[in-house]
Amino acid sequence: MLIDTHCHLDAHEFDADRDAVVLAARESGVSAMLIPAVETGNFSAVRDCCTRYPGCFPAYGMHPLYVERASEADLVMLGEWLEKELIGASHPVAVGEIGLDHYVPGFDAARQEHFFVEQLKIARDFDLPVLLHVRRAVDQVLKCLRRISVRGGIAHAFNGSRQQADEFIRLGFKLGFGGAMTYPGSTRIRQLAATLPIDSIVLETDAPDMAPYWLAGQRNRPIELFRIARTLSELQGLSMAEVQATTSANAVELLHLPLPVLRT
Repeated sequence: MLIDTHCHLDAHEFDADRDAVVLAARESGVSAMLIPAVETGNFSAVRDCCTRYPGCFPAYGMHPLYVERASEADLVMLGEWLEKELIGASHPVAVGEIGLDHYVPGFDAARQEHFFVEQLKIARDFDLPVLLHVRRAVDQVLKCLRRISVRGGIAHAFNGSRQQADEFIRLGFKLGFGGAMTYPGSTRIRQLAATLPIDSIVLETDAPDMAPYWLAGQRNRPIELFRIARTLSELQGLSMAEVQATTSANAVELLHLPLPVLRT
């Protein structure tokens, strides 16, 4: 069993063949996918995906690159949406994708932090973990997490230092590794993936983005998670069975997924 803890299955890049993409992922061993929203405007699309495809689970939140067009009313809507969906069939398992992005030129740090902190408070109030977008802002994200205590979560596409990784783990977070780990030139990420405790790692694709090296410049898909897992097994010196079982168990435990955990 494999769990893709970050897959934008609702993205328009999958509109033409979404059913086939899900079927191929299932046949490759991907038993579950976590589908994060990026703004209130795609909450319904995320929910529809998770209703249509068994084993897909939603997360709702506002991505830092979308908060420029967000408002205080969107924060109210997020809280109301979670309250409604938590008693529905398509149960949210996290708040996300939220965080900080200090990479894209022209970012408004104060605005990003305001929406991030307010969404952390919402996650705390609903006792949900968070899916974190962290780009060129690891220390700032950690500062916010020390202020607003939440029920852990996932640092998606982790690309920080070992010291920062240890701090996320101390705060109850798992670290997400995906396509970037497969590039031979990504020496720092590969060193982290090789040396971090396997019980601190979850796997992800971020499809349709962050393609692995064998698909560089092309559309990423959740079926690629199997080869991503194989890369982790080689780096860690563990069997594929152990990598699949442990990373899946990590995700199930963190997100309270209603799935059986396959162990070796």
